[in-house]
Amino acid sequence: MPTVLITGTSTGIGQVTTEVLAARGWRVFATMRDLTRQDSLQGALENADLRDRVTICQLDVSDADSIHGAVASILAQTEAIDAVVHNAGIAVAGALEDMPQSEIRRVMETNFFGVLELTRALLPTFRAQKSGRIVIVSSQAGFVGQPANSIYCASKWALEGWAESIAYELDAFGIHVILIEPGPYKTQIWRSTPRLAPVGSAYLPWLRQVFHGADQHEARRARDPVEVAITIADALESPRPRFRYAVGFFARLDHFLRGKIPTRLIRRGTTRYLGLPRTR
Repeated sequence: MPTVLITGTSTGIGQVTTEVLAARGWRVFATMRDLTRQDSLQGALENADLRDRVTICQLDVSDADSIHGAVASILAQTEAIDAVVHNAGIAVAGALEDMPQSEIRRVMETNFFGVLELTRALLPTFRAQKSGRIVIVSSQAGFVGQPANSIYCASKWALEGWAESIAYELDAFGIHVILIEPGPYKTQIWRSTPRLAPVGSAYLPWLRQVFHGADQHEARRARDPVEVAITIADALESPRPRFRYAVGFFARLDHFLRGKIPTRLIRRGTTRYLGLPRTR
């Protein structure tokens, strides 16, 4: 039974990926920052009779002590660990000028530095095994800028560059680095993300239109996250996985446009799609 550690499993892509991998015969260490939020995952596993394949653990990716404590505990329970799925992520929406530094750092600590620290904790095991898969749930935002989403985009762009670079270091040890880049999917991040639009902001009319357009886009276009979970599972089980998997129409479209259309034209098209010229 292959073994995987997944972060951010209380909801969304992490929860569904836990269910899919357990159903496909994996032993899953499903981690989350707050164990009081495990009820949804527990219920889904019990309904599918998969509870015996999943161990739920506390792990806060923004806390180095929590990372190393969780890894030590997991390694004490299994002879080997075959993969990690870096799924935990947060966002904050708004204009940079309105954004407290604490919010900027919170996103970067979770989305970027947490991935690096957890990977560092697992690399000695992967090297000793001469195998391992590091799956990073990036985003469509990892290769195209988005209005009022600059910090989340920055965290994902940082991950993409880091992943491309570390793949050189790990290749000789039989360790695969894999990027999963979803477009819009129905997950809690759409509702849990703080939207900063303070009264008196110079960007207020523009922000209101961005948030309205984003909500309409999510309502019309967001898909079932099981598609992402299946892509992750396929990448984990492929004998020769690709480095990059764009998931969904919009992610694939932006991949295509990125190398062929000037950035200013992409920005103009996005602006019109969201209805932003009406605020001018």
